[in-house]
Amino acid sequence: MVFKRYVEVGRVVLVNYGPDAGKLATIIDIVDQNKCLIDGPSTGVARQVIPYGRIALTDLTVKISRNARQKSLTAAWTEADVLAKWESSSWAKKLAAKKKRASLNDFDRFKVMVARKQKSSIIAKKMKEIAA
Repeated sequence: MVFKRYVEVGRVVLVNYGPDAGKLATIIDIVDQNKCLIDGPSTGVARQVIPYGRIALTDLTVKISRNARQKSLTAAWTEADVLAKWESSSWAKKLAAKKKRASLNDFDRFKVMVARKQKSSIIAKKMKEIAA
């Protein structure tokens, strides 16, 4: 398996720490070996220098020049359809499921437990029929 997620201008990243945690942004410029300049025009991430430890590189890229203005970055995001591609990725789906699970109250968790029990009982019955 070849490594394909390089730190490069135009790479879409997920901020994983700080006030912008969970939001998408794009690498605009590389400051040094520890930091980069990011901007998230349609996700609400302000242009800022951020250490690499606080971002996660995604498979998505957009075609932009170094230090691109916000207007050209927004145009590149809409052209590349970044948000739709992100929402269809398994990573985004896992994050959404995790967020939904965290927001459940006690009764919702109980309903999930009962549904899991019913599902496993149905599966066990079918497996018993197949084995017999």
